[in-house]
Amino acid sequence: MVYGQSDGQRSFEFMNIPSSAKLMGLGGVNISQANEDLNLAYSNPALTSDTLSGMVSFNYLSYFANVGVASFIYQHSLGKYGPWHIGVHHVDYGEIDGYDDTGGDLGEFQAGETVVFLGKSHQVRHFTVGANLKFAYSGIAGYSSSALLMDLGGIFQHPNINFSAGLAIKNLGVILSDYSETSDSSLPFDVQVGMTFKPEHMPFRFSFTGHHLHQGDISYYDAGQSSGQEEPGKFDKIFRHIVVGAELLLTKNVNLRFGYNHLVRQELKLEEAAGGAGFSYGLMFRVKAFEFAYSRGGYHVAGGAHSFTLTANTNMFFRKGKV
Repeated sequence: MVYGQSDGQRSFEFMNIPSSAKLMGLGGVNISQANEDLNLAYSNPALTSDTLSGMVSFNYLSYFANVGVASFIYQHSLGKYGPWHIGVHHVDYGEIDGYDDTGGDLGEFQAGETVVFLGKSHQVRHFTVGANLKFAYSGIAGYSSSALLMDLGGIFQHPNINFSAGLAIKNLGVILSDYSETSDSSLPFDVQVGMTFKPEHMPFRFSFTGHHLHQGDISYYDAGQSSGQEEPGKFDKIFRHIVVGAELLLTKNVNLRFGYNHLVRQELKLEEAAGGAGFSYGLMFRVKAFEFAYSRGGYHVAGGAHSFTLTANTNMFFRKGKV
């Protein structure tokens, strides 16, 4: 259930699912677009400032097999203590048919996973640093696991040109309780680096993000398979670490978004057809105090996922008393 498969099995991978339409539209990973979208504070806690205080955002992702992902984030400025944000990210797997080892019907069971996070950022001239403290819970058919985690992030914004660079160290922490006494779960640790820039005389903004940089090879290859699968080449392995995103800035209130995630494409495509796996697109438009966004992320020829975001500037309600 993650936006792209990497080698190895870890718990709480649901935290890697894109939390907003913007993130999905840009390829699923972005840690360098500052002061643009409060939802990106979930990806990098440094991607926020006082300018986003009073913003509230609701997101819903329609996934496969009737799986739904809902999230919420709000930021409030506490005066001399600066801006703080709080949010929830929940995955509902619905009712799942259960079977024993012999194929006997055990009826239906429910499964869901949730992460609650609290974050803070601090700006010093052209640099901003931030941290998210997260509590994650996973419950599947009466078994549960929980963890306490932290994300650390930083961002540099050039004072003269439209350029920013970010760093995020994600999911540092400990597992508080595991599914069973024999379980040996691990956390989805990640190190990410990215940059975003807009050429001066072009209506485009580009983002390049590297993920899983602490791992040399994140490709999945089983030499013992009889399917004729070839081992990925050197360039292929390198590019699986990179996500590319672009925005067409039509007006101040209307944007189109595009993304490409090579890891998603290579791991989820079929041998005979890749379809739109790895590609994503979306749009955003603002109307007074509201911002609406939609994106579609491609996974394989069977279809994709649809992400919806509604963001509101509550400052306009309380200051003017009307929208």
